[in-house]
Amino acid sequence: MDLQTFFNIAGGVALFLYGIKLMSEALQFIAGDKMRQLIGTLTKTPLRGIFVGILVTVLIQSSTGTTVMTVSFVNTGLLNLNQALGIIMGANIGTTVTAQIIAFKIEAFALPLVFFGVFLSIFAKKKQITYLSSGIIGLGLLFMGMQTMSSATHVISRHKDMLLILSQNPITGVLAGMILTILIQSSAATIGLTMAVASQGLIGLDAAVPIILGDNIGTTLTAIVVSMGASRPAKQAAAGHVLFNLIGTIIFLFAFPLYREIILWSSPDIDRQIANAHTIFNVLNTVIFFPFISLLAKFISRIIPLRPEDKPEDVMYLDPKLITISSASAVEAVKDELLHMGDVIHRMFDVIRTTFFEFDESKNEERRKKFDNLEDTVNKITRAISSYSSEIWQRGVSDEISTVLGCYVNASLDLERIGDRAENLIERCDVMNNYLSDEAIEEFRDMYETTCQAIDTSLSSIKNENSEQAWHVIRDLEKKIDGQEKTYRQRHIDRLNRGECDPEKGVNFITLLSNLERIGDHSNNIAGYTLDILALNKKA
Repeated sequence: MDLQTFFNIAGGVALFLYGIKLMSEALQFIAGDKMRQLIGTLTKTPLRGIFVGILVTVLIQSSTGTTVMTVSFVNTGLLNLNQALGIIMGANIGTTVTAQIIAFKIEAFALPLVFFGVFLSIFAKKKQITYLSSGIIGLGLLFMGMQTMSSATHVISRHKDMLLILSQNPITGVLAGMILTILIQSSAATIGLTMAVASQGLIGLDAAVPIILGDNIGTTLTAIVVSMGASRPAKQAAAGHVLFNLIGTIIFLFAFPLYREIILWSSPDIDRQIANAHTIFNVLNTVIFFPFISLLAKFISRIIPLRPEDKPEDVMYLDPKLITISSASAVEAVKDELLHMGDVIHRMFDVIRTTFFEFDESKNEERRKKFDNLEDTVNKITRAISSYSSEIWQRGVSDEISTVLGCYVNASLDLERIGDRAENLIERCDVMNNYLSDEAIEEFRDMYETTCQAIDTSLSSIKNENSEQAWHVIRDLEKKIDGQEKTYRQRHIDRLNRGECDPEKGVNFITLLSNLERIGDHSNNIAGYTLDILALNKKA
């Protein structure tokens, strides 16, 4: 192969991959917040996982990307193995859409598509039109890449011995497809290159189909790499991807004559036959395996058994790999981390409750140490969310996703301030138990429980995107806290005047009430972010 031919093929592959990248980014931008909501449904049943896997893969134009996301979700505990296997099966089906698109004989429209896309982008005034133009340019570049690869593959005709081996030995074809996909890191590009060679009459269906089967094995490598250094459940998910494609390939090799007849019956065109071979394999493989998902999960669990995990990280869900795959999935990870932060805040208030209302001086040091560790975790998560979100924004996201991300970041800052207020509370625990009347303690308990309810309800509203919960915080709980603070402050001043509470230390009770009132304000802010997100969803 001369240097010019090599660069023609390599350039064709590069155009093809860049076209897919542009299409993927355009689809994700157009989908906007709907993509984020779709990602949020991943923690459901395996059957729903299949449909979600298909849709996400179509949107991001990469089964590898969907699988890497899935492994990441398993690693952080958002998915179990059964759910992950369903999504992986769906991703395998979703990736066949690209093959079906490139099987259309529209290379002649490649340059007109690029022209039309560029024309749109120049005169576009709305961002949605700009995203659409990028997608059209990407589609044009994809077909230009196919055209370039096809025109350069004539040189392969000089290596007829190699082509004969591929035709006569399916195992060799499987290995060739697997190695090529590992090198290119794109199953779609491998299929496109196979179509380009087949369309020139250089290989027939008997050689092309094993390459497609090997392509399905080669695409599992990325998931394996991602799972290295990850948790055991993540390794299990990656193993499931490998076994699903490997066992499926073995089954279809044994049933090759029947498989071949179905492909020949599906279309007379070699390009469409190759695309159909890819689709038929992944659809039938899913149909075969789906009833046995639980058995497959149990088998994988025996091969890679779980073991007692090390101490969990303070930051659980912010996987950097998600940012490069899908901004929507990365934003969903920020939401999960925000809710994790809320759990830590909840534990901080549990410590305060036991310290104040189950007073035991011998346990104060132990409780304060536990509280300090939790507060340190809250600070770490806040910094991590800010840093991670900055990376998402730097990569560029749609206005809708950017707004949602901003709400999550602001909510994390309010949670951090709640943590700071909580520290102010626990520093004054001695006031509660040594210098206040029983009446003052009961008033504090009453307002404290209302405040905790406001925190929990605001976080629940943002988790479930529930307007009723958000309005309950804003209209009811926040006003109740304000009223309690005003009433209990005046009652305490009256007690101080009557000498029922220590006049020097007892005045700190007012500071306690003030801190609870400010915590109510921050809870009110979090509930407001929920309403902002819901308003955005209505516009979408």
